[in-house]
Amino acid sequence: MPSLDRKLAFALALPVFVAALLWGRSSGRATARTDPAPGAVTARTSAAAAPVAAPRVLVDVVGAVRHPAVYRLAHDARVLDAVRAAGGATRAADIAAVNLAAPIADGEQIVVPARSAMHPAAGTSTGTAGGARAPLHLNVADATALDALPGVGPATATRIVAWRTAHGPFRRLDDLLDVPGIGPVRLAALQGLAAP
Repeated sequence: MPSLDRKLAFALALPVFVAALLWGRSSGRATARTDPAPGAVTARTSAAAAPVAAPRVLVDVVGAVRHPAVYRLAHDARVLDAVRAAGGATRAADIAAVNLAAPIADGEQIVVPARSAMHPAAGTSTGTAGGARAPLHLNVADATALDALPGVGPATATRIVAWRTAHGPFRRLDDLLDVPGIGPVRLAALQGLAAP
């Protein structure tokens, strides 16, 4: 009965062989699914390569503009872009006192001052009918006009202009304390003679 034993062994081995064959095929498919072909783009790769939104900054635009408010602008925007976002300057604006080409920074306040008798656009003090002098407009005056103020020499006048260029317009007279060389005594001497 050796032929019967061979038939029985074949019958028992056939299902094991078929199962092994099927298992090998399914694991091969799983490997093909988990190991992408060279050059294939996976979901993770495409997500990482997605374009990142450009950073934005918030600036507070106030003063002589049509719609003073806080605006969200591109990180590389200039003061001109902020003034435009606020609807542009009003007729009363002293736009010459603002450096429209200056870059803006996150959290910055941009002040567009208004023209007035106290702040002449020419940047020099003017006499009034009573003989009193109007205060010098710190945001417009050049170094020569600033040098004429008591206690302000050529070096300090140059530092005032440099500070204004670097930090923007003066908002109040006390801002002069941030300029090297100006202390409380000199600031007190400028009361009524200079104004932002």
